[in-house]
Amino acid sequence: MEQGTQGAVANAITSLDIGVLIGYFVIVILIGIWVTRSTKSGDDLFLAGRSLTWGIIGFSLFASNISSTTLIGLTGAAYSTGIATSAYEWMSGIPLILLAFIFAPLFFKSRVTTIPEWLERRFDRRARLYFSGVTIVLTVIVDTAGGLYAGAVVVRTFFPDIPIWQTCVAIGLFAGIYTASGGLKAVVYTDVLQAVVLIFGTATMTWILFSDLGFSWQAVKDAVPDPNHLSLIQPRSDDILPWPGLIFGVPLLGFWYWVTNQYIVQRVLGARDLREAQRGAVLGGFLKIIPMFIMVLPGAMALAVIPDLDNPDQVFPTITSTLLPSGLTGLVLAGLVAAIMSSVDSTLNSSSTLISHDFLDVENKSPSEQRRIGRITTLVLMGIAILWAPFIDDMGGLWAYLQQAFSILVPPVVAIFLLGALWKKGTGDAAFLTLCCGHAVSVAFFVATQMGYWPLHYTTNVGLMTAISCGIFFIVSRAGTPRPDDQLADVVWTPDMATDALSDDAPIWKNVKVWAALLAVSMAAILVGFW
Repeated sequence: MEQGTQGAVANAITSLDIGVLIGYFVIVILIGIWVTRSTKSGDDLFLAGRSLTWGIIGFSLFASNISSTTLIGLTGAAYSTGIATSAYEWMSGIPLILLAFIFAPLFFKSRVTTIPEWLERRFDRRARLYFSGVTIVLTVIVDTAGGLYAGAVVVRTFFPDIPIWQTCVAIGLFAGIYTASGGLKAVVYTDVLQAVVLIFGTATMTWILFSDLGFSWQAVKDAVPDPNHLSLIQPRSDDILPWPGLIFGVPLLGFWYWVTNQYIVQRVLGARDLREAQRGAVLGGFLKIIPMFIMVLPGAMALAVIPDLDNPDQVFPTITSTLLPSGLTGLVLAGLVAAIMSSVDSTLNSSSTLISHDFLDVENKSPSEQRRIGRITTLVLMGIAILWAPFIDDMGGLWAYLQQAFSILVPPVVAIFLLGALWKKGTGDAAFLTLCCGHAVSVAFFVATQMGYWPLHYTTNVGLMTAISCGIFFIVSRAGTPRPDDQLADVVWTPDMATDALSDDAPIWKNVKVWAALLAVSMAAILVGFW
């Protein structure tokens, strides 16, 4: 962003805005102190004492997923290339429904603390340690450090005199300390506050922006350069999200993120019971529809109000600084900070949980030792992320490639989780070889795509590589000897689990089946409405 724009944004920040921002930090600190006083065991630190209810789970799922890069990126993409990339948001309901009715029953039946732990119970320890190690590295280096860096860039937009490294240190220390102290419970309770701030702040911004257009959708359509700008279905040649990637790639990427990603699913594992977990997952799916209307469409509306921005990343801060009154600017800035904090604290807590349970055998230690190990690992990971984050500034386009590199991780993971959960014949050798070979082949496809030798979009590659990974898993499993059925009773999905998960004698307004059906209808309506 040019210095002139940074200065204009900075000048728009008033003392009232600063007061709102400080008030937000004070509330977060108070929540952290309150939760820390009640954290007494390792289970409290890692799974919030398995006491979470559906509302807290749903809002925490939403807040932990929305980062500052999401806010900046969604509005910027809608401004420059169209609304197609919003599919990553509103289509989240598909894997969340699978989580609610297939994998949550499995995870609760197995009584696992980490997702890799389920892999060991289903297959063997090799699969557990492989997947856990890959998840930890990517979470700390990409998610946590990336969240710190993106947050620092956003803060510098509003306060251009603050160096990136100082902001990385400040955000990392703040999030790391209250996460280490209060664990998952501190994370999810602050997530509820952060989700409310995010939704209210961006919804207010959207209302004001749409009011400047006379609440006319036709005015928005007239402002966009191409009718496809407001369409979710793009041609196969599209560079952003072609329709094969929308159908075959986005749901699989979503499956990895929402069903197998520790820092997301940990909230569901901390539920009071299966019913609370299912309702929380479905609520998360509904909340993920909201960004389409309060983060994506505002980017398209901005074309009519501020049509000459050269850098799409300027859209969100420009809207915030020029259209919102004093006080609301501070609230939206607090929403940005909330997004940063929620992503960072979630990744720190989940990575600490993986190290403690998958590598340090924390289950067999005393509660005080569990807390000590969890807090130390959180602080160490925080330090690594803080040290790494400033270097991202020197990577240029490489960081964009790292975001696409998640397509390398996803295909074999989807294969072993889906087939492992639904097919009893899958073996430990098949799972381990699928992970190793699938990732090796995915790397080859990724490199070929970047060098221009492979024409398919990376989201389409995800679907192709998942099919190849499933083939590897099936062939190796058929050549091996599966485990006896009595060893798979709690780790392979059965119709009995479906009956238990789908049976709900609650009133219709509490019935999770009804809400899941409404979520599916809502996603279909968005697809049809923005065809």
